[in-house]
Amino acid sequence: MVLCSSSLRLWLLPNAVLLVVLPLWGALRYPHLPGRIPQHIGTEGVDAWTDKSIGAAFVLVFLYTGVTALTVGSAELTLRLTPRNELPHAKPAPFPSARAASPLLNRPGSRASARRIARALLLLNTCIGISLHMGCAILWRSTPDAHVPAWLLTAMTLPLLAGTVMTVLAAISDRKQ
Repeated sequence: MVLCSSSLRLWLLPNAVLLVVLPLWGALRYPHLPGRIPQHIGTEGVDAWTDKSIGAAFVLVFLYTGVTALTVGSAELTLRLTPRNELPHAKPAPFPSARAASPLLNRPGSRASARRIARALLLLNTCIGISLHMGCAILWRSTPDAHVPAWLLTAMTLPLLAGTVMTVLAAISDRKQ
């Protein structure tokens, strides 16, 4: 069994790079971390601290690893679904309440659409990784400073927003087919 479809492998590359770079960067920074590291960043900066530990220092890496596994699985399953245009008797339901119960509702419209949606999911995952990378920059500082630059929230939010917009646009495009 192939772990990942060939049409997704190139789109997995940025995620794989982030999954290698983040733990390596964290491993290099870990010995230089102070005894207490940020646990939560609020609107006024770091508002909760925790003792330095592998779990606390690498929580964002573990989170990204789990999100990546779920996203890759979702993208792969999207490609394995039989698209609506390949199903026998794939006629749209005649009225809205029947469409809501239709088994065709959450299927990609075509193979091309399934590839587009799967790629958008992987791109969204890359954007999540970039956002978490910014969080790691604060988490792995060598001095216990509660101040967080004002631009950080924007730097963390913009990639998430961009990835979400691209994923929604891919899904909307599929519904128009």
